[in-house]
Amino acid sequence: MNRFIVGRNPVMEALRAGTSIETILLSTSVRGRFAADLRREARRHGVVVKAVPPDYLRRQVGTGTHQGVVAVASAWSYVPLEEILRRAKAADTPALVVILQGVQDPQNLGSIIRTAEALGVHGIVIPKRRAVGVTPTVTKASAGAAEHLPIAVVTNVARTLSYLKEAGLWIVGAEAGTGTLTWEVDLTVPLAVVLGSEGKGISRLVRETCDFLVEIPMGGKLNSLNVSVAAGIMLYEVMRQKRSLGHGHWRP
Repeated sequence: MNRFIVGRNPVMEALRAGTSIETILLSTSVRGRFAADLRREARRHGVVVKAVPPDYLRRQVGTGTHQGVVAVASAWSYVPLEEILRRAKAADTPALVVILQGVQDPQNLGSIIRTAEALGVHGIVIPKRRAVGVTPTVTKASAGAAEHLPIAVVTNVARTLSYLKEAGLWIVGAEAGTGTLTWEVDLTVPLAVVLGSEGKGISRLVRETCDFLVEIPMGGKLNSLNVSVAAGIMLYEVMRQKRSLGHGHWRP
């Protein structure tokens, strides 16, 4: 079954990532530099761009937030967990994987994917049940990053963490009230960062499987952060520590 990639950045990034695209539907109301750039990039990849009335796009995708462009692409393809480990092994920085347990808001998942891709994560793992998968809303919220970052689906998060331990990764869970702050532990080792659901956080079994737990210090009256914000803070600290040791190539 085909899927829709909706929005200007997601469609452009899908082209650049070599995503299998059947056709691109471009509203006749879209002109200027973006339309020219899109047509040029599409020609490079042998993809046809079809001009359609604006109302046609809304009827196709069921929303008016398409920004005038929709790509009709092959069905989303998750990767095996082993592919993420292979990609990490081939990289010039220690392995970095994000494990999400029960994130249900597609906007949150999209934001986490966008941040993860920008901060050098090698792949994301999500559970098969009781969590959002990769949808058109997620790919749009990721600004196209979902087309570049491998994502695996697993049936059991705790067992997956045990598998990653056997592969040489350390497991760090983000959990309020641990008493250990993010910068007080070594995050430059091969690492899996675990974040829980918007309401319940990570489960007891997953907490017990983690090698260590850290919390993000809070200075206000609230005692929690949005999961996508927490992911950004955690991953930035990983990048900061790696950069201090000269790992990887980071843009200033």
